[in-house]
Amino acid sequence: MNIHEYQAKELFELFGVATSQGSLATTCEEVKNIISTFSSQEVVLKAQIHAGGRGRGIFKDGFSGGVHVLKSMEEALEVAQRMLQNILVTNQTGPEGRLVEKLLVAQSVDIVQEFYLAILLDRNKEAPVIVVSREGGVDIESVAHRAPEAIRRETIHPLFGLQAYQSRSLAHCLGFRGKQLLQASTLITNLYRLFIELECMMVEVNPLVLTSSGEVLALDAKLSFDESALFRHPKIASMRDFSEEDPREVAASSAGLNYVGLDGNIACLVNGAGLAMATMDIIKHYGGEPANFLDIGGGASQEQIKEAFNILSKDPKVKVILVNIFGGIMHCDLIAEGIISAFNTSKLTIPLVVRLEGTNVEKGKKLLQESSLALHTAHDLREAAMRAKELAC
Repeated sequence: MNIHEYQAKELFELFGVATSQGSLATTCEEVKNIISTFSSQEVVLKAQIHAGGRGRGIFKDGFSGGVHVLKSMEEALEVAQRMLQNILVTNQTGPEGRLVEKLLVAQSVDIVQEFYLAILLDRNKEAPVIVVSREGGVDIESVAHRAPEAIRRETIHPLFGLQAYQSRSLAHCLGFRGKQLLQASTLITNLYRLFIELECMMVEVNPLVLTSSGEVLALDAKLSFDESALFRHPKIASMRDFSEEDPREVAASSAGLNYVGLDGNIACLVNGAGLAMATMDIIKHYGGEPANFLDIGGGASQEQIKEAFNILSKDPKVKVILVNIFGGIMHCDLIAEGIISAFNTSKLTIPLVVRLEGTNVEKGKKLLQESSLALHTAHDLREAAMRAKELAC
């Protein structure tokens, strides 16, 4: 789960991570009130959407940039008027863009140098890793491609945790000395504590900055969390912004289904993540394009199956639905009953290809045959994928 930058800054302050002063605004009046509390009217306005590349983004009306540094109250109010309720398009939003309904209004700081800092999970080493670079404020991917030696990675032992010498070494690697070395190492330590205690998947600060007054600040914040751990963190769960998520994924999550939307036209309804991946692979192998990853799990109810069909049928890109079920914990006859119920309830008009195998498979096939539904059955996954590809064309 991702959160907005203004929410991440609130967590930074809670964990003692030094950051710039700033607050959330949803109207120009709120922008004005926030700026009036600052010591200077030089401010930064940042569009609050779940997408990177905001600074280089373009609004639908041609207005440029989702991040603006402004010198006065008047300029800030004029720009805020242009940004709010406008659609921002970045390289991560796709051409449809995202509606900007919130702005982070932050006190501008005089930057001397920018750095990069992130804490991630290294799945190969099964441990957290801290990544730093003296080249901040730019895409870290471009730095990795252009100058991989400019990036330092420090693996943290999952039991021992971040050691003091490691945080000092990372701060020293970034070029900090003296008082700034202590500030930077303290910031890294507090950021790691946030990462562990809140069970994050990623904490990214780009840029981490050194100001002309000698302060080391986390000027930008991007946090994502392990959704499986949110039940232990109700405060973090309450920060979820459903308007920033795919409504199909929200509906699936509410129904206890695992769904990821894709760009193809062959919808997949499968029980088991591995089987779902194999189904998408074989669709691609025979020239089709999967429209989604949808795992209903091993113990889905008829209501969940009906909701799964409902989600798939509402996708305008979907031309055919491929059901691939291996009955183990979930019996094939239960799946067949769910398909029939979904057909009758939702009045599906999209062609349906069904492949059943496993426990009670003959009962399941018999139920489908006796239902007189307009569907296509397949004996194996190869036949199902080829038939789905034909119907999708």
